[in-house]
Amino acid sequence: MSRICELTGKGRLVGNNVSHANNKTKRTFLPNLQNVTLISDALGRGIKLRVSMSGLRSVEHVGGLDNWLLKTSDDKLSLNARRLKREIAKKQAETAAA
Repeated sequence: MSRICELTGKGRLVGNNVSHANNKTKRTFLPNLQNVTLISDALGRGIKLRVSMSGLRSVEHVGGLDNWLLKTSDDKLSLNARRLKREIAKKQAETAAA
């Protein structure tokens, strides 16, 4: 399982551990990923995603999963999130036409 946020694309960063003697060794900084269930208003169901906590705060700030997916470009989203985005857009178009 990759350590990349499905909504923001945030992944691991590489840096150095620096000792008191100023020795430098490589290390990785991993994002705080959690498995969460987000509710989609358009679909009316919960969706399980692996999201970073900063990404979750961003989703709540924008006003929910549907708004976040529709405003975010496809290159940041995972394949699963892009499918959800298409499904939500299709559902909203159907309700707007009716």
